[in-house]
Amino acid sequence: MVRKVLLSAVILLLIFPAMAFADSSAEMLNMGLNAMWIFVAAVLVILMQGGFVLLEAGATRMKNAGHVAGKTVFTVGLGSLVYWAAGYGLTFGGEAGETVNRLIGWGSFFFDPAIAASGGESYPQTVYFVFQLAFALISLSIAWGGFAERAKLSAYLFFTFFFMTVIYPVVAHWIWGGGWLAMDGAQDYAGSTVVHLTGAVAAFAATVLLKPRIGKYNKDGSANIIPGHNQVFSALAVLLLWVGWFGFNAGSSAAVGDGFFGYVAFNTQLGAAAGAVAALLISWLAAGKADITATLNGALAGLVAITASCAFVTPWAAVIIGLVAGVLVFFSARFFEKMKIDDPIFALSVHGTAGIWGTIANGIFATDELAKKVGVGQGGLLDTGSWQQLWVQLESVVVCGIFVMAASFLILGIIKRVIGLRVTEEQEIIGLDLSEHGMYGYPEQMKKLQ
Repeated sequence: MVRKVLLSAVILLLIFPAMAFADSSAEMLNMGLNAMWIFVAAVLVILMQGGFVLLEAGATRMKNAGHVAGKTVFTVGLGSLVYWAAGYGLTFGGEAGETVNRLIGWGSFFFDPAIAASGGESYPQTVYFVFQLAFALISLSIAWGGFAERAKLSAYLFFTFFFMTVIYPVVAHWIWGGGWLAMDGAQDYAGSTVVHLTGAVAAFAATVLLKPRIGKYNKDGSANIIPGHNQVFSALAVLLLWVGWFGFNAGSSAAVGDGFFGYVAFNTQLGAAAGAVAALLISWLAAGKADITATLNGALAGLVAITASCAFVTPWAAVIIGLVAGVLVFFSARFFEKMKIDDPIFALSVHGTAGIWGTIANGIFATDELAKKVGVGQGGLLDTGSWQQLWVQLESVVVCGIFVMAASFLILGIIKRVIGLRVTEEQEIIGLDLSEHGMYGYPEQMKKLQ
């Protein structure tokens, strides 16, 4: 009897460490997979900057192409340092539920994360920081659409600092960092409002203060077309952004365990596809020609619109959201042109109008089942019959839009008064490549034109 008890004890001692080791190994494997997925997604989002370079360069004139490329790399570098020093801490610093935390994060400045995950985290803080940094930089690049072809390089420098400390972190904290809109249940899975609307509203402020490019409008108010120098660049840019968007949206799952990121990617593809088709068809019907630029804008608008709702809606709703975005972006671009708002790369329509629609669409199409799975808010009007989520979505759009508008006008107004925003007429005519950098992006071609 004693021998049997001793034998049983030995067996148990051998089994339990093995079980503990197996549990630990499974946890480490899951953490490693999550970390790898978030890192890959962050890389995809950072590579979207290449798409923005091609998009802005393709939509503007040859004499500004080198400037577009150079200032993008410069602002990505400066924006990264500012976000590390202050932006991340203002977004995610502090403890959720604290009074101050409702309005702004506070803490984790000059972010120094642990190398490995700890305290029950399912991924290291390092990869999450890089992922969130990539989002902030995308919003900054969207804002540059309002500066295109007429802003001083120094304006980019100063606005980068303020955008990454005063503007973007506040909106991101309100919705993603445990702020008051998050407490209200605002649904913005990957940033239709946080990233896209924020960047677009800042671009609007810049466009208004800088005023139209030379030659854009005639004395009678009619608009002249100022074509970009390379439509192939623009098309390639859209495809690069389209691919990068899977890191943007699906990467926001921050986990691989149940494969939910695949569902998010599926909805993302449907929204983008519907946007491209809708924009081509509406341009064909309205103008008699299948406009290539409209098609490209439609694809991007579909991506922007589905960004908020990709995890909250069913596939048929994703298609509707994309279709509506494709139509809206076409008419929005025409509206801004009639209002004499010069928007060279259509940032206001693609990221602003579509961002508003995408955020509001959650209040209509979100399902209660998916809202519970994500853990944010509730189902929309069609699923629950309740107006609550629609109201919250409208609230987030209006409040964030007003805040970014006021902050951007104030900051850019001060910059305009102190150092100036716009290059001189002579500098604008010869191009920013030469006037700001002393060299053309296409030196051989520009010599032929002179």
